[in-house]
Amino acid sequence: MNQGLIGTIFTIVVFICFAGVVWWAFSGRNKKKFDDAANLPFADEDKERIKKDKRES
Repeated sequence: MNQGLIGTIFTIVVFICFAGVVWWAFSGRNKKKFDDAANLPFADEDKERIKKDKRES
């Protein structure tokens, strides 16, 4: 095996992994998980506001 063949095989393997990650990320069954993860920063704001309201009372 020469260096060109190894580089070609590596490129193909990396492309297949990339295609798999793209397929996984855009598959419909993961949408709810990703939407929940996208809203996590806003959940922290609600908790902080509740704590602040309790301290002011």
